[in-house]
Amino acid sequence: MENNSEKKYLKKLTGDNIYLSPISVDDVEEYAEMVNDIKVSVGLGYLSYTNIIDFESEKEFLISVKKEKMFAVRLLENDELLGNIGFNSLDIINRNGALGVLIGNPKYQRKGYGTEALKLILDYGFSFLNLRNISLSVFEYNEPAYNLYKKVGFKEVGRLRKALEIMGKTYDVIIMDMLKEEFQSVYIKRELEKRYNLK
Repeated sequence: MENNSEKKYLKKLTGDNIYLSPISVDDVEEYAEMVNDIKVSVGLGYLSYTNIIDFESEKEFLISVKKEKMFAVRLLENDELLGNIGFNSLDIINRNGALGVLIGNPKYQRKGYGTEALKLILDYGFSFLNLRNISLSVFEYNEPAYNLYKKVGFKEVGRLRKALEIMGKTYDVIIMDMLKEEFQSVYIKRELEKRYNLK
């Protein structure tokens, strides 16, 4: 993949090793490569692995999510794109949102960056958007993702039984969520205490 060290990216939320940045359409080739990788797309949803995703359709998708609460996940040391994370849907009146997560750069999978990205977006959702409930869904066979979500604090709240079929075998779609009172702010609390002495 291309070295992004000469590009300039905005830092919306900064963690210890990564930061969340507004989506850049300039990254269309990298995103298209990620979602066309069958090892990645089978974990995302049937639209990713059954649809033909070319540069043009991925560009249209990136333009559409730029308007939403969706962010690129980038490495602090060199701005390299790891994937994206954000809210697929938001209900501001009832204060709930549904997350979508993609760490699609295989170099950086299972190295703790997904955990950090989740904590950053949860902090953003609970601390700034004042959400009360944040949910996500995961396929039954995607054990690494399921274990990651549990580790961060998500609880399983239900299943869509046999809702997915691959290679003649059916799998459940697991619904997980977290409440505001179940989350402890780390990154935003630290920054606001440092800058404004907010406790």
